[in-house]
Formats: sequence, C-alpha cells, structure tokens
Amino acid sequence: MGSMGEQLRTQALTDRDGYWSRAASAIDWHTLWDKVLDDSRAPFYQWYAGGELNTCYNAVDRHVAAGLGDQTAIQYVSPVTGVEQAISYRELLEQVSRVAGFLHSIGVQKGDRVVIYMPMVPQTAVAMLACARIGAIHSVVFGGFAANELATRINDAKPKVVISASCGIEPSGVVQYKPLLDEALRQSAHQVSDCLILNRPQCQAQMQPGRDHDWDEVVPGSPQLGCVPVKATDPLYILYTSGTTGQPKGVVRDNGGHAVALAWSMKHIYNIQAGDVFWAASDVGWVVGHSYIVYGPLLVGATSLLFEGKPVGTPDAGTFWRTINQYGVKSFFTAPTAIRAIKREDPDGEFIREINLDCLDTLYLAGERCDPDTLNWASEKLGKPVIDHWWQTETGWPVAANLMGTDPVAIKPGSPAQAVPGYQVEVLDESGQPVAPNTSGNVVIKLPLPPGTLMTLWGNDKRYEDSYLSMYPGYYLTGDAGYLDEDGYLYIMSRIDDIINVAGHRLSTGRFEEVLCQHDAVAEAAVIGVEDKLKGQLPLGLVVLRNGVDISEAQLQQELVALVRNEIGPVAAFKLVTAIPKLPKTRSGKILRGTMRQIAAHQPLKIPATIEDPLTLELVKEALAKLGYA
Repeated sequence: MGSMGEQLRTQALTDRDGYWSRAASAIDWHTLWDKVLDDSRAPFYQWYAGGELNTCYNAVDRHVAAGLGDQTAIQYVSPVTGVEQAISYRELLEQVSRVAGFLHSIGVQKGDRVVIYMPMVPQTAVAMLACARIGAIHSVVFGGFAANELATRINDAKPKVVISASCGIEPSGVVQYKPLLDEALRQSAHQVSDCLILNRPQCQAQMQPGRDHDWDEVVPGSPQLGCVPVKATDPLYILYTSGTTGQPKGVVRDNGGHAVALAWSMKHIYNIQAGDVFWAASDVGWVVGHSYIVYGPLLVGATSLLFEGKPVGTPDAGTFWRTINQYGVKSFFTAPTAIRAIKREDPDGEFIREINLDCLDTLYLAGERCDPDTLNWASEKLGKPVIDHWWQTETGWPVAANLMGTDPVAIKPGSPAQAVPGYQVEVLDESGQPVAPNTSGNVVIKLPLPPGTLMTLWGNDKRYEDSYLSMYPGYYLTGDAGYLDEDGYLYIMSRIDDIINVAGHRLSTGRFEEVLCQHDAVAEAAVIGVEDKLKGQLPLGLVVLRNGVDISEAQLQQELVALVRNEIGPVAAFKLVTAIPKLPKTRSGKILRGTMRQIAAHQPLKIPATIEDPLTLELVKEALAKLGYA
C-alpha cells in the first residue's frame, strides 16, 4: 500500500521541474514554457513562465477536434424547474464562441474583468468559458448575494461588463437577481457600461435600455470567435473569499498551473477519464464549482453534471441518488452538510436501498470538516468508499486526499488522508517549530505551493503576504489547526480561531462536535468557546435533533454532558448545551461559528453576506439566552 503515492510525493519534491513538466503534457500548449517554476520573485512564484495556452481551447475545442463533439459535455439537471438538458461538446463550442463574439463586440479584451452573477444554469459555465476564450478575467459572484456585497466586488475587480440572469430559484421560490444587480450598480463607485442578462421563463427582468442586453436576443446572432492565446501566468479568474475585515479577498488564479493541476487531479484523485460522468453538487459561485463543475471535468473530456436543486426538499432526500442512477455518475462530490441533511430526513437510508447505484464508484466529501459519524453513515448505507478530502478556495484543488485514481490507501474516518503530491504539509507550534505526531498545531504548507494555487490577492500583494505568508516565513498559513498522525495522515480539527482554551488546555471545537454527533438524537452540532471568569473559556454546544426524536431537554443535556466527559474527559468542563431548530450557515454549508461567538460575547454583530437564513441568528440568541449567554 502507499507505494505509488509515496513515489509521486518524492518525485514532486526531489525533481519538481521534471514532475510538473510531465504533468503538463496532459494540456495542449500554444507555446512551451521557458521555465517550469520561476522563483525569481519569491514568494510570488510563477509556474510555466513563458508558456502560452488557452484554457477554453483545452476544455472545449480540442475535444471537438479529437472527435468527441457528440459526447455530452454538460448534463443540466434542474429539479426546481423540471428541466433536463444534455449539451454536447460541439454545442458548447458554438455557444461559448458566440458569447465570446458578443463580449468582443462590446469591447471586452484580454485582461479586462467580467463579473458573473448567475444561478446554476448552463449559461453560467458558458459565460466563464467565453471569458477564458478571449483572455478576459472572470469573477463569479454567488447569485443572490446581497447588493452591497456585489457592489464591493464590482468596486474591487472593476469589470467592464456584468453578466447576470433575471432570477435564481430556491426551494423557497424565485429570487429576483436583477433588482439586486441594479442596486449594486447604483451603489458602486466603479461604472459598468454593459450588462448581458439571461431572462429566465420564471421571471422577466426590467431592462435598462442602452446598458442591458438580452442574452437570447444578442448571443445567437453574434460572430463565433476563436481562442486568444494567453500567458500561463496571466490571470484566468478572481474569486472572492470572505476576509476577516469587511474588504473581500480576491484570490487570483493563473491559466497554466490551474489547467495542469486540475487535469492531474481528475485522473489521480477522482479517477475520471474522458467519457466518464462526474458530478460536483456545489455551486459555480464557490471554488468547487469553478474547479470541478466547469474546468476540471471539461479539461479531461468528461461529462460534468450541473444540478440546480438541493439535497433535500427538491423534492425529497432521494434526489441525489436518483440523479446518480439516471445519468450514470461515476464519481460524486458534495459537502458533508448535504449528507447530514439527507441523513436527518432519511436516517435509515430507505431512499438509497431502493435505487441501483452500481454506476457509482466513490463519494467525495469536502467543504468543511467531515465528522466520522457522517462518513461512516454514508459508507455503510452506500456500500461505497467515502473519501474525505481537504482544500481551500485559495489552493483551488485538493491539498490532502486519497488518490483513488492511482493509489488508494486505507480510509481513516476523520482524516482526509495524506498530502497530495506537490504539497508539503507540516504542523507547527506558535514559535514555528514542527510538533510531534498526533500533536495539534497550525497546519501550514511549505513554499513553493504547487501549480493551480493562488498567485496573489487581486490588486493587493501586501495583503497576500500579510494574510498567508508572514506568520511563518517560507510557509503558507492555511488558517486551520490540526495534526499529522504517525502514518502522515492529516486531521483538520478547526479554524485556528476555533481552538478554545479551557484553563490552559487547548481543545478543538471540531472534536467536541464529533463527540456530540455520536448521540443517536443529534443530527448536527456546533460548539463555540464562550468567556468564563474562572477558566478563561468554556465550550458551549448547540445541537440540532434528528426528525421525530422525542427527548426532554434535561435528559438530552445530561446524556450529552456525560458523553463528552467520557470521550474528552473532565478537563473539557462541558456543561453548556441545548437544542436548536436550525444552525446558522453560509449558503455553501459552513456553520457560522464566528458569528455565534459574537452573539455570545455581546459583540456588535456583522451578519455575513453569505448567510443562508438570517432568522437562524434569532434562534441562536434564544438558545444562548437559555444558557445565560446572550
């Protein structure tokens, strides 16, 4: 076991240039590079310097040229509208080249920015690829994001054009995007001269003459434009990730390293080749959507499933499994929170039992920490390997994963397995010294980062250095806390600020949550540190109960306190716990622990723009008040 993965890790370390030069042969280049890794401006490293390519050509045109034109490139499935549509590589090429032609006709050129504010429809992927085709830099903002958040991103990226749609569709109903876009454009200091608007049948947008163009009116008649070669080191996109301050951080992704890394990961991690069906149930507004709905699968000539719906409620907790069966999905990627939602609605996995899932090889989970309970439930009910893997918006592709395509290793629930070749993951203490195995510390990655990771933050090299590189010179700070075991398996326990200090003992909130989720009545748990005069901090737990559970508050409290005492020990001083109907989360499923900490500490509340349901904050206030903390 482990031999192939070890070899690849060693090669990527000892013969970096040779290793990444071989990986780059999976991509078609317009001009070969002068240097695989240019470290002349370290810590601003550049991959494939001097090389030229076009990402859209690699994702679309070359597959048509190779005779794959009739194969489905994007399989659109929208349970919220009842629409299903297969788009072949040939059809995709025509749509993308016409949108590129339209953008070119209104003056968009290489290096210009285009903000895309769209729902989960194929046109969103088309818009991204059309930008890549002409060397314009796209910045996708999650559709339905608040107007002021969209405005700050417009001000930062300074786009020439915004591409949007009349609406998105949530289980709660139609969400109109156009009024949000109009308001954002009113608020932003940066002026946008043109908008391309997709009018969906569910809702017509109010168009502003002269500025707004109707997709269905202008795209079909636009000329088909070819691909513009760009430098490997030119930006492909900007993706904003929430900063600790109000100013969002624009992660900048290059063209060359990105294409190479994603193509490598499709084969080695996800075990996907041309013709296979891959489904990442995420949103194009997030990094997973960029890497594994749009670019990754298309770069290798696979079929990518694009899904407009939710794990439960569209219409039920069986929708994922039916979709996998219907379209022959081989590898499926979603967030642990989606599996927890399904488990809550269907704890016995009845939907899974009645559907034939022979086509499915593997379920991949990422986006937040995957508790062993969720992983074990899914693997038992599906009878398939469930692979937890770990990465970030900044890295763009997995940092630690089980290499299912080349060298599967034993699964240890709670761990995303070992570092992916090219990433040197270490765990350091406060003073920058490596810690012993099984000892918690700050998870860092030794520089240089491999291809496909962030180049810098848009227009802000200094903030890039301050945020990620200054704490430990020579290392990238992931912002996560965790440990490596004796086999080199990584365990990510929490964000660095999710470590609580109880009377001098550093404890991870992730560990508490793991234990609380072992209780039969608990579907989900969130633990935060609250101030305590005696011990400095105490853990406080909020749990969501499974559907149909009948247990008194007193009994629940008693059993959970006993469970934590048993599993973590009296040192945890765990006494504060109560049930809550729903936890506050971002739209991508991350629990808003920081916001809950602010409520508990009576701090002024900054409601995150990414929050899915602001009413959950009221539930948190009530729950904390019951425990004497709000």
